[in-house]
Amino acid sequence: MPRPIKWRKVEYVPENKFFAPCPKGNCSKLNDVDEIQLKVEELEAMRLKDIEGLNQEECAERMQVSRQTFQNIIDEARKKVVTALIKDRPISVGGGNYTRNVCQLKCLACGEIIESTFEENGRVCKKCGSKNLVCDKGKCSCPLKLECE
Repeated sequence: MPRPIKWRKVEYVPENKFFAPCPKGNCSKLNDVDEIQLKVEELEAMRLKDIEGLNQEECAERMQVSRQTFQNIIDEARKKVVTALIKDRPISVGGGNYTRNVCQLKCLACGEIIESTFEENGRVCKKCGSKNLVCDKGKCSCPLKLECE
């Protein structure tokens, strides 16, 4: 059974999600070209590393992933952007496994700590099935202060 993909925390989601080359003002050729899909977490990785100037460990910590996962994300992002620039292809930003809020939840029934996102529905303890979950104090960025201890 494959490991579930861990949510990647992002702080910035762009308003403009489509970028395209327009050589010498002639944008009519874009209809024939396949766009490159850049995931939101890939854009976030480049933003943290290349614009904010953080080191790999700091970037990984901000996105709540391992350093190796961060490196894999940014490598793929840079490959996509360079491919788009070299081959005159449009870039569409969207999709991926990201969230703006990662919560560490504690099950009051069995004490299990689970990771969840604000966007996930049906928060249930994976160990005992209880719905009696609260944010694990001090380890949460959840906007639902009612759930926090």
